[in-house]
Amino acid sequence: MCGRYVMAKATSDLVAAFAAEQAVGEDLAPSWNVAPTDDVRIVTERARRHEAGDGGAGGDTVRRLTTAKWGLVPAWAKDPKIGARMINARRETVLEKPSFRKAAVKRRALVPADGYYEWEKSGGTKIPTYLYSPAEDPLAFAGLYEFWPDPALPEDHEHKWLLSVTIITTEASDALGHIHDRTPLIVPPDMYADWLDPRTTQGTEVQQLLDAMPEPVLTPRVVSPLVNSVRNNGAELILPADAEGQAGGPATLPGL
Repeated sequence: MCGRYVMAKATSDLVAAFAAEQAVGEDLAPSWNVAPTDDVRIVTERARRHEAGDGGAGGDTVRRLTTAKWGLVPAWAKDPKIGARMINARRETVLEKPSFRKAAVKRRALVPADGYYEWEKSGGTKIPTYLYSPAEDPLAFAGLYEFWPDPALPEDHEHKWLLSVTIITTEASDALGHIHDRTPLIVPPDMYADWLDPRTTQGTEVQQLLDAMPEPVLTPRVVSPLVNSVRNNGAELILPADAEGQAGGPATLPGL
């Protein structure tokens, strides 16, 4: 599964990395311990709404960096609290499950991350491990998003529609399977446009995209058990753990 990750890059860096034309929604502070139900940054692509007389300039779609709540709330949900149970969607069944199948063919997203945490079972303990790109490039988790209308608010209320997201997971590769059996499905840069394309609306086409995702090349690093608590949040969480299981060395990492 994907239950905790890191997103410490500035909005301007994400706009550049994901070729977003617009940045909308609430800006977010860097976080080294993003947890379920937190607000997170996502990248979406929708059909452009042309104004009268614009001649259709700028292409047929617009790519945006926006803010969503982590934990999908389907449009038909009676209570948004259901999102806490919808933080992940399994790649193998995402086109079948009622909670995800409509979003899979209509509302796909990228969820930017610097890296993510998994806990490796070792005897009776769980070892926190941080996984990231060896080139320190941002990762892009395959995600799905939904809009949920709050029935308690009037149609013109600014908070009428809740934007939420789920992260698709898949079986971990042999190289990482010893850490955890599930891992986020990571979209490579050369597939960003294909994954986000709102004109891809057939289940068979989406299944082909899911099947075409290559195994990621990631570096694992054992980190401090401080990450076990969502109350802890700082760059020290991704530093290598020393022999006592504590974060060792100065809290200075490349790019931070």
